[in-house]
Amino acid sequence: MSRSSRFARGHRAACVLGLALALSACVSGPNFVQPPASAPARYTNAALDALGSSVQQAGAASAQDADAPWWASLQSARLDELIREALERNHDLTAARATLAQARELAAASEAPLYPQVDLNASGGRERYGAAFLGPEHFPPFTFYAVGAAVSYTFDFAGGVRRSIEQQRANVSSQQHEVQAAALSLSGSVAVQALTVARVRAQIQSIEALLTDDQTDLRLVQDAFEAGSANRVDVLTAQSQRANDETLLPPLRRELSTAQHTLALLIGRAPGEWSAPDFTLEEFVLPSHLYLTLPSELAHQRPDILAAEAQLHAATAAVGVAAANLYPQVSLSATGGLQATMLHALFDASAAAGGVTGSLTAPLFNHGALRARERAARDALQASLASYEQVVLRALGQVADALEALDHDAELVQSEQAAVAISGENLALTRESYAAGNTGVLQVLEAQRQSQQARLGLVRAQGQRYQDTVELLLALGGQMPPG
Repeated sequence: MSRSSRFARGHRAACVLGLALALSACVSGPNFVQPPASAPARYTNAALDALGSSVQQAGAASAQDADAPWWASLQSARLDELIREALERNHDLTAARATLAQARELAAASEAPLYPQVDLNASGGRERYGAAFLGPEHFPPFTFYAVGAAVSYTFDFAGGVRRSIEQQRANVSSQQHEVQAAALSLSGSVAVQALTVARVRAQIQSIEALLTDDQTDLRLVQDAFEAGSANRVDVLTAQSQRANDETLLPPLRRELSTAQHTLALLIGRAPGEWSAPDFTLEEFVLPSHLYLTLPSELAHQRPDILAAEAQLHAATAAVGVAAANLYPQVSLSATGGLQATMLHALFDASAAAGGVTGSLTAPLFNHGALRARERAARDALQASLASYEQVVLRALGQVADALEALDHDAELVQSEQAAVAISGENLALTRESYAAGNTGVLQVLEAQRQSQQARLGLVRAQGQRYQDTVELLLALGGQMPPG
């Protein structure tokens, strides 16, 4: 072979290799672009007068506050311990983490087609050819042995493999954010149930104090009856009041046991083998300041929004996978090994055998199936984009709801505190007036009823304020501890 012939053949090979590399650099379908963080300048148009200066922008928070988990602001050591135990033991969260590990392994497996696949083959058998197959030739039955390797590689000209890898990685990112969202939801559920325990226990204590007052009123009426200044109807009225107030306890005790059992399930324990701490409202502290991120920054810290964004990324990559299927598929395979009809001759030099095969598969007619799948992928992309936008809107609405709820809670707590003070003073004066014979028993019972309602109202308002604070911290995305 002349030098010019060898040069021409080498030039053609280089051109083919360069063309293959250039085509393999092409990737079908659109590239993912992060959605713009379009959001209003503020969460709500309400003035939030009751919250006042307690609401600040996140930039005012210290670095230490930013690194702490969201529940640290409640300053309850028992709550911190319980939430950390739940994050470690909860079975739903464990399942979500296992699903994340599965997604990571599937993403790793999706990268395999980028590289040549090598398989080891070994076979043996006995063959006999029929006369009708060989014609005049005749071969006696023979035994054969073969061992060797097979190498195959599919050129990713259209980028379908790379888009598939991109899709799997986006699914991993989505699953990771879903795990974070599950952990955030779990920590919020534990906090809400702990506050429920504290609130209900405070209500039970308030009812028990009320029953003590009922007993005091009953003795007061009985003394007046014995002194002749009250009648039997007054005594029966006082007894009826105490009996009615006793009916308030069973529903509260049922709510308390339900919250305690829910806490047990959240930390992965059976209610019969674990008792919830006796939380009290006094051990929780309302944050002195609520640090708000700007609405446009909310998308960068809420795990559900980040998960929706990753799903949008996966849907974008899926369009590329569908588009790549419209192009030809080129693959190359090679085999090499040893073949012999006698086992002791299998490893002789004369037993060497091999071959190279190239193939091209191009879609010609499939009744529009591939085009329809591409259009379906683009429709799925539009659906994913709409879902992402809805998740963002829902997040903004949750923050707005929590902010306005906290503002109303602050007003309600102030009103209930004033009502407790006024009704308590009124009850004391009414009892003195009754003892002096200037007021009837019905006035005493009515004053007591107003005092009871005020005290229970204050407890409920305080509990609701704590719960709405938790809802706001969760709506803002929270800060989960590392690990």
